[in-house]
Amino acid sequence: MSEQKLSANEHIKTDSDYLRGTIREGLGTEVTGAFSDDDQQLIKFHGFYQQDDRDLRNERKEQKLEPLYSFMLRARVPGGVCTPAQWLGVDKIASELTSSNSIRLTTRQTFQYHGIPKRNLKTIIQGLDREALDSIAACGDVNRNVMCNPNPVESKLHQQAYFWAKKLSDHLLPHTRAYAEIWLDEEKLLSTEDEQLAKVEPVYGKTYLPRKFKMAVAVPPDNDVDVYTNDLGFIAVAQEGELVGFNLVAGGGMGSTHGEVETFPRLADDFGFIKAEDTIKFAEAVMTVQRDWGNRSNRKRSRLKYTIVDHGFEAFKAEVEKRAGVKFAPKREVVIGDRGDRYGWVKGIDNHWHLTLFIEGGRVKDTQGKLLQTGLREIAKIHKGDFRMTSNQNIIIAKVADEDKAEIEALARKHGLMGQVITATRGHSIACVALPTCALAMAEAERYFPEFIDHVDALQAKHAIGEQAIVVRMTGCPNGCARPFAAEIGFVGKAPGRYNMYLGASFEGTRLNKMYRENIQEAEILSELDNLFGRYAAERETGESFGDFTVRAGIVKPVLDAARDFHG
Repeated sequence: MSEQKLSANEHIKTDSDYLRGTIREGLGTEVTGAFSDDDQQLIKFHGFYQQDDRDLRNERKEQKLEPLYSFMLRARVPGGVCTPAQWLGVDKIASELTSSNSIRLTTRQTFQYHGIPKRNLKTIIQGLDREALDSIAACGDVNRNVMCNPNPVESKLHQQAYFWAKKLSDHLLPHTRAYAEIWLDEEKLLSTEDEQLAKVEPVYGKTYLPRKFKMAVAVPPDNDVDVYTNDLGFIAVAQEGELVGFNLVAGGGMGSTHGEVETFPRLADDFGFIKAEDTIKFAEAVMTVQRDWGNRSNRKRSRLKYTIVDHGFEAFKAEVEKRAGVKFAPKREVVIGDRGDRYGWVKGIDNHWHLTLFIEGGRVKDTQGKLLQTGLREIAKIHKGDFRMTSNQNIIIAKVADEDKAEIEALARKHGLMGQVITATRGHSIACVALPTCALAMAEAERYFPEFIDHVDALQAKHAIGEQAIVVRMTGCPNGCARPFAAEIGFVGKAPGRYNMYLGASFEGTRLNKMYRENIQEAEILSELDNLFGRYAAERETGESFGDFTVRAGIVKPVLDAARDFHG
């Protein structure tokens, strides 16, 4: 392989002293609410991004003020599971130390805070630490929050899958002490460079991964974690209710760049079956191949999906087997099904009750008529089980005893957490944060999406297809945080009020969609949906999903090979 010309980020990581940079000095600089350009890249590894309120940019510029900088901090919560006590701590921080006064549930089963002044960052991270939570590796060129199916029904199998999600998360954390030194005031341990390289980052090395790395554990038949959209996925294989191993999939990822055909979303390839006891071996093998083979020159082509495309599936697979010291067995047959959540009460096989609450846009906040944040706070005060965040931005009050069910339901109804009508499509649909804080957003998503889904619901009702769940997703840019390219109907922001419209993904999340219309506004979008829903109502086959219909009817071509078909 020819030597690559390293991107700017690679030099920043190399010179950072294992992610320390000048973050400590930047924290003490009161003349600006921002960090230096280099440190803005490094703070991501510590779990937060620098942002500013784009709604106020022009006004502040006219006043000769710097942008209203603040920070978004994301926590690391493997599998989305936390205790009620932890939730109360998370809630207290949101109420006292953020300007948004809210908690946002993310599409990767964790929570994040918005509107954090620089002066509050350290206080927040220390507050999370007191709750046995952290934000290390929630962002950056490392393995991020590991998702796991939160299945409240097959409780034993979920617990076994969650064990591996937690173990993967903990094992693949960066080992640098930079986080503890800067945020938790721990002393720096002096050692030689060779010792640091060998002991501090045995998996990542000095320059970490070429790009972010996402991982998920799925428990069939549910695919609520969208396992094929991850860099690395583990699909649980059970025998008589016991986990025996996983079908390993690798090479998924949603991000792309408008107008650049060398970038594209992709779903993961099936590599084969591995025994449960080999999980860590294979995870580490895949990550180290990506570390050594990944593109460190062009960050737009640096995700694992491109490494597999560029080097070839067979060569990549052989190298993973070599490093793991184990060969893949043929993949086991499993059924991949619904990507939605089970709303309301469900009883598990362990005789505990589980209550899934719909949180629109994942925004836990008190508003007129819906005191969601207060309601969850009151539930946390009395709940004896756990809270589980879902990848659909909802929350499960899990492991509720019979005698506690009525009191928890009463609190949920009192505060507007239950009782709303959730249509089949609304319950399967998600959006990213987008404007006003995300620096990448080109159009609205979270703020506009509830109103947009109202229009979609009305059109489905018009054509008498309201009972059919359709996976609809919207993002403000093609970075793909809400996984829009795996939606039956996907919208990706192109400019204020304008979106690219995608059709044709499978309901189960096993096929990507394809662009149908480019750069269109709401009126055109709704007109297209009106016509498409009319055709679907008249021409669909029994049990046929909307995404499958659009492909069968020739409205869009199927994306079978992303590199070849997504733009072609």
